[in-house]
Amino acid sequence: MIFVTIILDGVGIGEQPDAAAYGDEGSDTLGHVLGQQKPSLPNLQRMGLGNIRSFAAVPPTEMPSAMYGRMQERSAGKDSTTGHWELAGVQLEEPFPTYPNGFPDEVITSFCEAANVNAALGNRPESGTVIIDEFGPEHMATGFPIVYTSADSVFQIAAHLDVVPIETLYEWCQLARESICVGPHGVGRVIARPFEGQPGAFRRRSDKRKDFSRLPEALTLQEALQHEGVHTVSVGKVADLFGGVGFDDTHKTGRNAVGIQKTIDAMRDADASGQNTFIWTNLIDFDQEYGHRNNPEGFARSLEEFDAALPDILAVLPRDSRLVVTADHGNDPTTESTDHSREFVPLLYYGSSSTGSLGTRHTFADHAASAAAFFGVYFTGGGISFEN
Repeated sequence: MIFVTIILDGVGIGEQPDAAAYGDEGSDTLGHVLGQQKPSLPNLQRMGLGNIRSFAAVPPTEMPSAMYGRMQERSAGKDSTTGHWELAGVQLEEPFPTYPNGFPDEVITSFCEAANVNAALGNRPESGTVIIDEFGPEHMATGFPIVYTSADSVFQIAAHLDVVPIETLYEWCQLARESICVGPHGVGRVIARPFEGQPGAFRRRSDKRKDFSRLPEALTLQEALQHEGVHTVSVGKVADLFGGVGFDDTHKTGRNAVGIQKTIDAMRDADASGQNTFIWTNLIDFDQEYGHRNNPEGFARSLEEFDAALPDILAVLPRDSRLVVTADHGNDPTTESTDHSREFVPLLYYGSSSTGSLGTRHTFADHAASAAAFFGVYFTGGGISFEN
């Protein structure tokens, strides 16, 4: 038996009741993208996307092939780590620290001392491409690392591959994770951001990016499954968000097309092995390439790309297995903000003999409860199975 979860990173479906507290009042990722761009999504429509909430571009269907609904995040925050942790049954009462004005002097000083560098460049919330374009030439001349953050709880270090060996960049990140970004500065992720090229034409090397995540402070879904002999597989950045905790196999990806193919390959491998397998995929393009860059046209094309791949995914899903399509937060590319947004996430649950609406689930942890129940694993993750 196989349970597959695909996260459409950043694909929210409308503001949560507490969105204003996060500065996200009016955010509606799917509503705005579908309303403005009107992409063709026939396969998501057949599954029931338009039954969660009717869109002009994706109207409801009379007999959806999947159960449908939406989920509300209970944890404090709106970043990928918080969302994925709650999907794994770990809920945060306090948000990870963020730095809208950059990191305090003591953090930067401690990092420079630990990394044995004289200074760090940048130190502000910024788009990675913007800050690399701005400080890349100075970095190449001095060797000083570029340190920056975002609206997320992240400590990001960028370095040119011809200036700083990738192993050194990873060592800097490990130092920051273990001795700098701890206690009150315990960010969700320290991220290595290598780049290459020349001024005016820098390129980030996403294939060499590495995340150093804060470790979960409670038992996760994937650990509970592992303990009961279920094979656990991460595709994309999922394992990074848990510091690798709980995954037997990890498959790094670049763009969504790679993640989709690696998911299909993992499903075929699981079916051939006959072993109970949980596959958890993150498709990052919606968020990284289009949401943060305020590009609704690209966001819509990415939705069409995933929709076109759905028949191939469903074709290799064995009988009596399950597929979940959902998200971890919103990232509305039509607003002035380039940050994540506090939104409900869509929920499509395929393969169950049950039918109809799942309504509004009041925690992402219902996902954890559903995966655990599917494999007959007892897991106290604070959720209720979709099939209960």
